[in-house]
Amino acid sequence: MRAYLAERTKLIDASGIRKVFALAAQLKDPVNFSIGQPDFDVPEKVKAAAIKAIENGFNRYSQTAGEQKLLDKIRGKISTDYGWKNPSLIVTSGVSGGLLLAFLATVNPGDEIIVPDPYFVMYKHLVRMLGGKCVFIDTYPDFKLPVEKIERAITDKTKLLVLNSPANPTGAVYSKQEVQSVAKLAQKHGILVISDEIYEDFCYDAPCESIGRYYDGSLILKGYSKSYAMTGWRMGYAAAAEPLKSLLDKMTQIQQYTFVCAPTPFQVAAVEAMDLDMSGYVDIYHKKRDRMVEGLKGSFNLTKPGGAFYMFAKAPSSYPNATVFVQKAIENNVLIIPGNVFSEQDTHFRISYATTDEKIEQGIKILNRLAK
Repeated sequence: MRAYLAERTKLIDASGIRKVFALAAQLKDPVNFSIGQPDFDVPEKVKAAAIKAIENGFNRYSQTAGEQKLLDKIRGKISTDYGWKNPSLIVTSGVSGGLLLAFLATVNPGDEIIVPDPYFVMYKHLVRMLGGKCVFIDTYPDFKLPVEKIERAITDKTKLLVLNSPANPTGAVYSKQEVQSVAKLAQKHGILVISDEIYEDFCYDAPCESIGRYYDGSLILKGYSKSYAMTGWRMGYAAAAEPLKSLLDKMTQIQQYTFVCAPTPFQVAAVEAMDLDMSGYVDIYHKKRDRMVEGLKGSFNLTKPGGAFYMFAKAPSSYPNATVFVQKAIENNVLIIPGNVFSEQDTHFRISYATTDEKIEQGIKILNRLAK
């Protein structure tokens, strides 16, 4: 048989996160700090809305851009949050689906994409498969947004900048000053900004700032997976102001030939979800964050995360790198992710504290023991 795999498939490997997630199924009652998935379930009111939608016949394709009631609901939120008069919108199959559509619509071979490091794994691999080049900006050790480094990295080949706040894997939340400074920089150079804001509700110490408030050359990606525990429902959306209407139009056209539309019954249920107050769940994760920081700070070099439900800790110096430390943790029934999955460095590891308080206490004890 002739070779049938495309050359681009050589640029990717199975996700390091998914490898550990699969390993969890083989271990007996592990402390699973690996997967970024809320440990609460979809609220009952939203489940009921999805069931009702299915029973009422919302089982066919929606319009490519999404169900009108949901689009109207999103438009109201975006207009209120950003002051955009008539934002362009598309409902996507999760923020991951939105990222794929956005990169397909913008990245040409040879384009340079500026990405703060550490980064969400998908950015790197999507860009590479499309023939683009990621220009990684080192944000260690405190994971703040290094505006001067970003400006030095801009060239004639720079196509766009990717932001993610609150961030995966670090939990970093960019300050208003950082976001405004990057907005001025992007405006100065005419650079598109893609802002991944899937964790926007999980901000613990200060309000979540979005570059969409300060720069109308921003494509904003938001979703429902984390805030409402709908990770399996694949629901998200992309929003842009008038200057980027053509980008949203092209993303909608590409969706016609890829995802077709986001799942229709879950779009209907998402209308219901947007009226719910999820602050009680966020408060719980705030407390989990505080417990993890307090429990590990004596043994690990770590920066207190401001949001999401992740912590990016430095591996103990007694280990040659983070990968070796992660292997030792897994041998002791604690599942964590090596930092080189998210970074060009192998010095840190990611903890997801989206688990029970009991497992958090178990994990703290084991990790502290391994550090010593």
